[in-house]
Amino acid sequence: MKFRTRERSESKVDLTSLIDVVFMLLIFFMVTTTFDKNAELKIELPTASNVAAASPEDKLELLIDGQGRYYINGREVLNNQPETLFQAMSMTLEEMGNNTPPLVISADASVNYQAVVTAMDIAGRLGLTNFSMATSQSTRKPQE
Repeated sequence: MKFRTRERSESKVDLTSLIDVVFMLLIFFMVTTTFDKNAELKIELPTASNVAAASPEDKLELLIDGQGRYYINGREVLNNQPETLFQAMSMTLEEMGNNTPPLVISADASVNYQAVVTAMDIAGRLGLTNFSMATSQSTRKPQE
C-alpha cells in the first residue's frame, strides 16, 4: 500500500497583534512616566556670605520661636495675636524714638510660615520698609 505524502503547509504566526500590544505598552509607559524635574523655571537663588554687614545699634529685632511666640528686642509679646504684636511693635518704636529703624526678623526653621508673614505685614503697616531675614550659614553644598 502506497501512502500519499501530504504536503506540509508552512505555519505562519501573525505578529501584527503582538506588535500592536507592544506599541500600546510603550505609549502607556511614556505617558505615565514622571521625570525628576522639580521646576520648569530656572532661577538663581541669593546666597549668604560669611562677611557680616555693619549693623546699626538702633535696630528692631523680632524673634519668632518654634511655637510661634514673638519676642521684640528680647522681650516676649503677651500672645501671638496680630493686634498684640502691632501694639508691642509700636510701643517699642516709640521707646526707641526712631520712626523707621531697620527690622531684623529671626524665625525658627520649624515655625509656621503664617507667623512670619503676619510679622512682615505688621511691619509694613507700621511703615518699616527696611527689614532683613536672619539666617545661619549653611554647611550643605548648594545644588546646581
